[in-house]
Amino acid sequence: MADLRIDFAGIKSPNPFWLASAPPTNSGYQVQRAFEAGWGGAVWKTLGDPILNVSSRFAAVSFNGQKVAGFNNIELITDRPLEVNLKEIYETKKRFPNHTIIASLMVEPKAEKWHEIVKRVQDVGVDGFELNFGCPHGMAERGMGAASGQVPELVEKQTYWAKEYAEVPVIVKLTPNITDITVTAEAAVRGGADAISMINTINSLAGVDLNSWNTIPHVGNKGAHGGYCGPAVKPIALNMVGECARSPYINLPISGIGGISNWQDAAEFILMGSTSVQVCTAAMHHGFGIVEDMIDGLNNYLDDKGLASVTDLVGKTVPKYSDWGDLDLNYKVVAEINNDVCINCNKCHIACEDTSHQCIDLYTEDGRPMLKVREEDCVGCNLCSIVCPAEGAITMKELIPTQPPMTWNERQTLIAGFAPSSSSIAR
Repeated sequence: MADLRIDFAGIKSPNPFWLASAPPTNSGYQVQRAFEAGWGGAVWKTLGDPILNVSSRFAAVSFNGQKVAGFNNIELITDRPLEVNLKEIYETKKRFPNHTIIASLMVEPKAEKWHEIVKRVQDVGVDGFELNFGCPHGMAERGMGAASGQVPELVEKQTYWAKEYAEVPVIVKLTPNITDITVTAEAAVRGGADAISMINTINSLAGVDLNSWNTIPHVGNKGAHGGYCGPAVKPIALNMVGECARSPYINLPISGIGGISNWQDAAEFILMGSTSVQVCTAAMHHGFGIVEDMIDGLNNYLDDKGLASVTDLVGKTVPKYSDWGDLDLNYKVVAEINNDVCINCNKCHIACEDTSHQCIDLYTEDGRPMLKVREEDCVGCNLCSIVCPAEGAITMKELIPTQPPMTWNERQTLIAGFAPSSSSIAR
C-alpha cells in the first residue's frame, strides 16, 4: 500500500485527510472520535473571544434528488470559553500525539490581540495555527474574518503579528469572496506565512420560503447572508487552489478545502497542488466514518498509478493548468454517437439544435431511429455528451491535426509581425 503520510510545512500527519475548522471540530469529544475513525488531522473550530450563536443557523440546497448539494450556515466562531477549548486541545493531543491538531484563530486586527492568543494557544501543544481570514458573515461585520481577508495589507500585517510569537507553522486561510485570490495569497507570503489554505465559505443565501416569505434559514423572521460550502463549491475551490499553486510568487504548501466528499475529490485537489485536504460538509452529512473509504480509495488509486507515496501526486496537474491564451486553437475533437448504446431520448439532438451548433441529424435506418454527427459542423463543445443519460453512447473523438499547434498568443504575435508599419502606410 502507498504511504499516505504527509509533511505539510513541517507539520507531520498520518494521512492528508483533515477535518476543517467547523462544527465537527467544536470539542475534544468530536475530534477524538474523528481520530479514532481514521482522520489524520483536525483544524479546531475557530478560537477567539467567545460569541453568542443564533438559532436556526444551517440550510441546504438540494438539486435533482441530491440532498445537500450545497450547504449554507450563519454560525460563527466558538461559543465556548477559551479555557475549556485549550483544556480539551491539550487532552486530545496527549491522547493522540501522532495526529495533527491545528488551532484556527480569529481576533481583532490588532498586534496585541494576535500576540496574546498565539502565546496562550501554542502552550497546549498544537501543531500549527490557521489564521481565519475567511468567515464571510457575522464576524466580518465586526472587522474580522473576510473583512480582514479582503484587504491585502491587513492579511500581511496580521500574518506578521502572528508569526512574531508563533513557534509552530502558521497557515493563512483565504477568503474566496474576492476578485483574485492570488493577491491575498501573496500578501500572506509577505507576512511570513508557512502555508495557505482555501477556500473558506462563499457569500450566499440558501433560499426563500415561498409561503412565509422568510429567508432560509431565518431567525425570528429575519435573515442574513451566510457562508456556502459543500459539493457545489468544488469547481470554484479547485480553480483558486490551481491559481495559487501555479503562481511563482506564492510557492507555499496548500491545504485544499471546498466540496471534498470522497477520495476522488481529494485526489483532484492534490493533483491541483494541495498537500492536505480539509473536509466539513461531507462529514456533517454522513459522519466521520466516510474517511475509511477515502483512505482505501486513495491508497488503491496510488497503487494503480504505481506511486509509492501520496506526496508523489501533489501538483501533477498544475503544469497543465494555464491561461486561455495558451491553448491550442488547432486542436479539435468531435462528438461520436454509438447507436447500439443510444436509448433514443434525443436529448443530444435537442440540446445541439436549440443551444449549440445544429450538427446532429435524425434519420431512420431499417425502421430504426438513428442519430449521426456531421463532423464538419461539430465544434467539439461537449454539450451532447454532457446531457446524454446513456453512459458510453456519446464520446468525444480527437481528430488528427491538419495544422501545427497555434495558440491565441502566438497568433497575435504572428499577426503583429505581418502588420504594416505606420511609415509604410504613409508611403
